[in-house]
Order: sequence, then structure tokens, then C-alpha cells
Amino acid sequence: MNYQEILFKGNKLLKTKINNTNLDTELILSKVLNKTREEILTNLKNEIDEEQVDKFNFYLKRRKKKEPIAYILGYKYFWKYKFFVNNSVLIPRPETEHIIEEVLKLIPINKSKNILDIGTGSGCIIISILKERNKCKGSAIDISNKAIKIAKINAKIHQLENKIKYVNIDIDKFNSSKYDLVISNPPYIDDINLARLDDGVRLFEPKLALSGGINGFKEIEKVIIKGKKLLKHNGKLIIEIGHNQKDHSLNYLKKYGFYINKICKDLSGKSRCIISTKI
Repeated sequence: MNYQEILFKGNKLLKTKINNTNLDTELILSKVLNKTREEILTNLKNEIDEEQVDKFNFYLKRRKKKEPIAYILGYKYFWKYKFFVNNSVLIPRPETEHIIEEVLKLIPINKSKNILDIGTGSGCIIISILKERNKCKGSAIDISNKAIKIAKINAKIHQLENKIKYVNIDIDKFNSSKYDLVISNPPYIDDINLARLDDGVRLFEPKLALSGGINGFKEIEKVIIKGKKLLKHNGKLIIEIGHNQKDHSLNYLKKYGFYINKICKDLSGKSRCIISTKI
């Protein structure tokens, strides 16, 4: 069997279950052969051996069950970088890159700032920032020990293991020195919408990283309250929110003494990130 034939087989198997079947089958074959998609597509007549066919079919069956392609491949690109992921961590989303954009605007390239990442997951946010601002240092916390292990792996991959302190702890119990910036992409999906999520998210991504409780605000409120205690005077809190959570989040920030600097919208025009200052 050659590359073209097995790609055709993969597309046929996935097309009733999955969108982007061409891309997914090419990525899976790329993983099996350890070749780029370009190498595969320019050598479609090359043969694939039986062991590789078995591996391809194994990954294909996982994808047919709607397991996210990032978990099957073992990585996800975020910002400018490649991050190791598995089902212990949320898959990084493009909308979360707004946090990176806004933080980089706040920190001149030659300045040193102390940054805390609450609910770090894969570590993609704090790592992306420190890759761009190498004079800064960071701390990252997560209630999931499995997530902390993944974040540490990513820090090592990106040669930042000595610049980020990782702590496996709930934000309620975390006490530390004051930070210049606190950043967070907390769980913010309410219980009703959690049950309505696409199967690929609902069945495979960690509920702990998705669920914001009955109304979706449980973790957002905790980040705001704790952010007030952990930030220096005039320190910045940058937090991602759900598209319908702007008003409640703004009210809560003002209640706890934050000045609202900016509300960022995602590509669909929905409020997605709030930048505020402790006053």
C-alpha cells in the first residue's frame, strides 16, 4: 500500500464522523512515518510497511471516536511555539493568544517583571511570554499535579525550567510575594453548557480545566479575589473570560478595587480578555 492509497482509506473511514478529514489523515500519517506533510504529498507513490499501517489504523480509530487530533499527535502549536499535550491538560486555543498579545504590550522588551500564571495547564501562556521577554521570571500554579508535570516538560523543552517556579496548589491556598502581573485562563464554562460541549471536548479534555461551576464564575471570582492580594500596587490582572461573562466580570473586578484598562474581543467580536489594574 502506498501513501496515496492509505490516505484515501483514512479519509473514507473518517468522513462520516470528522471535519477536516484530509488534514487529519495527513497529520496522522506524518506522525506514523515521522515525515512532514509536504514530504508525504510529494511522494504519494512511496510504499508503507505493515507495521506502519497498523499504527496508522490505531491512531485513525482514536480519531474516529472524536479524540482531539492534538492528543493523538502529542502536540499543539500556540503563539509561535510547539507544546507537548496529552489528556491531562486543556488543548491551547487561539483565542488565548490575546493574553500573550496584551502582556507583551505591557512589558518593554528589556524590562524585568515577576509574573504569576494561575491554572497554567500545559504552561503555554507563561512559557510563550518568557520566550518573548527573557528578562522576566514566572511562577505557575495548577490544582492538577498531572498538569504541572506537563508544564514542567514544556518548560524544559523550551529551556525555561530555571525561570519558572511550578507549584501544584489550589489558588485559595497559594500565598507568595507580590507580582507585577497575574495572568489566567481559568475554567469558565457553566454546568449546562459543559454538558452541551462537542464530544471531542466533553469526552476527552479534563473537566477540571473546563468547569466554572453552576454559573461559570466560580474560578473567575477566585482569581480576581486572590489577584487583589498577590498583585503589587498598580499591578496588572489579565484574565480570559467566556463570551457572555463580561458584565459580571467587570462588576466583580470593580468590587475588588480594579480599574478596567481594556476589554479585548476575539475574531468573532466576542469579549474574551480583560486587562485591569489593582488600585
